[in-house]
Amino acid sequence: GSRDPESGVDTGRTARLLAERLGVPVVPAYASAAAPTVPDAVRALAARGRHHVAVASYFTAPGRFATECAAAAPGIASAPLGTHPAMAHLLLHRYDRTARTLPTAPLELAPAV
Repeated sequence: GSRDPESGVDTGRTARLLAERLGVPVVPAYASAAAPTVPDAVRALAARGRHHVAVASYFTAPGRFATECAAAAPGIASAPLGTHPAMAHLLLHRYDRTARTLPTAPLELAPAV
């Protein structure tokens, strides 16, 4: 999550895609910077009669927020996206697409911390 409104737009879009794919309600929730929090979203789903709730992690790496959000799940929680090969493919795809728009030679990759 982020305080940037554009982040919420992307998260909402991802939630809608996941809901369409799974055929169940999906409530986007956040670890700290925005609302609702994961516990709030779980309670909102329970209030709608949804008691079998899974938390789909949108974190890229394990850590405090991923652990706390998983702990809020009354059922199951997925692991962070981590080093899944699809993440590396997406990263390279985005790099290649951006590099093609540059008028000069491609830049060296530096990990964002």
